[in-house]
Amino acid sequence: MKEGYIIREQDKAHFITATVVDWIDVFTRQNHRDCVIESLKYCIKNKGMILYAYVIMSNHMHLVIQSDDGKLSDLIRDFKKFTAKTILDTIQTEPESRREWMLERFKKATESHTRNKNYQFWRYGNHPKEIYSSKFLWSKIEYIHMNPVRAGLVKNVEDYIYSSASNYINDEGLIEVTLAEIPKVNVLKNSSFMKYIKE
Repeated sequence: MKEGYIIREQDKAHFITATVVDWIDVFTRQNHRDCVIESLKYCIKNKGMILYAYVIMSNHMHLVIQSDDGKLSDLIRDFKKFTAKTILDTIQTEPESRREWMLERFKKATESHTRNKNYQFWRYGNHPKEIYSSKFLWSKIEYIHMNPVRAGLVKNVEDYIYSSASNYINDEGLIEVTLAEIPKVNVLKNSSFMKYIKE
């Protein structure tokens, strides 16, 4: 299947979405969420990933990322390949009440594609959107951080552990992200971006 969205400017920051096949709620399990966290940390330290924002939901994740060596497509591919393999291994070796059902779904997903022979974990495509302005960047950061609030998981964005909201609001988080520059206050009057500005 040909990807509907492609990354033309490999050195630019992009908003991407990675979704588990069939929207399977894999990330309701902490060990699978932690796998993604550790992989992001590794990519930041060793593969030139610049991570501005992220959120891990039950069956998908959103990121605003950039590659410091201009190879964003390769970076995303490697990240998804590694996390898929690691999580699939975990599903098969650690206690998981839904193991058979999940593996059956991941196996079935390979029938319509030839790339994966055994299991397909992530859906193809990332729907990348190039970050072309500060306003667009902040609209995506806000969208990412509001996901758990909209899902009814937390009341305040900074209370959701598996996102970068607390990095921006409390200067702490599971991953050390690259904080995007806060737009000028006069641009943000009556904007929800104001919550990111320290009193």
